[in-house]
Amino acid sequence: MKNPRIVLITGASSGIGLATGNYLCTLGFKVIGTSRTPSKHPNHPFPLVTMDVLNSDSIQNAINQIIAEHNCIDVLVNNAGMGMAGPVEELEMEPLDKVFDTNLKGPIRVMQFTLKQMHKQGFGKIINVASLAGDNGLPFRGVYSASKAALMRITESLRLELRHTPIQCTTLSPGSIQTPIAASRFYAPLKEESVYYQHYKSTLQDMDAHVNKGLKPVQVAIKIKKLIEAKKLKPHYSVGPFLEVVSPIIKFLLPQRMYENLIASFYNLN
Repeated sequence: MKNPRIVLITGASSGIGLATGNYLCTLGFKVIGTSRTPSKHPNHPFPLVTMDVLNSDSIQNAINQIIAEHNCIDVLVNNAGMGMAGPVEELEMEPLDKVFDTNLKGPIRVMQFTLKQMHKQGFGKIINVASLAGDNGLPFRGVYSASKAALMRITESLRLELRHTPIQCTTLSPGSIQTPIAASRFYAPLKEESVYYQHYKSTLQDMDAHVNKGLKPVQVAIKIKKLIEAKKLKPHYSVGPFLEVVSPIIKFLLPQRMYENLIASFYNLN
């Protein structure tokens, strides 16, 4: 690649971020990833800068460092995020706030600082990594679903606001992907006395099973590469197992209660 495009990927120390960075590097892109603690990844295959998406000063410092070294940011892949599981009734507010701060306010913060640079340079693309969970209120994952749905909606708003500029943005919603998300997911505790105990316990097992049977992260990386090279971005894209990808279409076509019953059946809630 004669003039390699500069791609910034948040949350790039593992999972989708790591796979995407690796894949793009093999194709000649210049990738800079972010991590809260790059020192924990001394042999990382591409550079990591320190960034905490919960902290505006940290984001500003990281963006300044990248601009000083590379003069531009061609593409932002807003990938950093965290999961949460538990019955809505039993959720604690502090971790709930952290999930929304990470999955919604975090990407907004990073976009705000990155957009300033993209306006200066006169071009840029933003790919916000949402989730197919954002198309449905999934049982015992309501906060995660809601945070990703909110990211999709705000990206739609941003697209309209950017129509008069040369900057494009979109969301990419992965389904079940083989990543270590379960290790970093916040879990409301299982309580045997809870009315949700059996269904919550069963759903937790299903969550991990779906991840383990999901697509390889490189499939998301391949999709991101296609979006980087696309001339005109649509508002939303998805990647994942077939039934998960078509579920938003099924939701649109079926009567509401029928679709709700299908989701309930999928998670053994009947």
